[in-house]
Amino acid sequence: MREKKEIPEMVAELGKDSREVRIASVKELSARGEDAVRPLILAMKQSRSNDFRWYAALTLARIGSPAVSPLIRAMKEESDPDFRRFSAATLGKIGEPAVDSLIIAMKDADPPLRGYFSAALCRIGTPALPRLKEACGSDDEEIRKCAELTLMGMGEEGIRAMIEPSDEEKCS
Repeated sequence: MREKKEIPEMVAELGKDSREVRIASVKELSARGEDAVRPLILAMKQSRSNDFRWYAALTLARIGSPAVSPLIRAMKEESDPDFRRFSAATLGKIGEPAVDSLIIAMKDADPPLRGYFSAALCRIGTPALPRLKEACGSDDEEIRKCAELTLMGMGEEGIRAMIEPSDEEKCS
């Protein structure tokens, strides 16, 4: 019978040379769920290896919703562009569960961080459109501007969402 590994040991294995070891660690850490989120984020912050960060980001994306708020907090604390890039990709991969948190986080984020949040929303794509369109009508000018810029960054689909009336507006 195989001994159950501790989370720090599995996180360290994400940096091993063996792809098989890395993949096994991704699977094991993903199964640990929320308990693995903080150690993974801390390791991503400390590592300067983009290979390691890629595997950690993949693991966090597989964990899903429990990683959203801790990742956004970490992105606000850490200004390293590579860390922010991998974190934004993770949030984008998590998808719809991250949408509201990303929109709210834009308000007090520094301009470069807003760009990463916007990129995550663009990666989410269609599932983010209704909430972004709603944010365009916000009383908060910062949220409104961020939502508009993000929709424009989504290209034709985002621009169409900005100009087409919602179902509620069509009924009035």
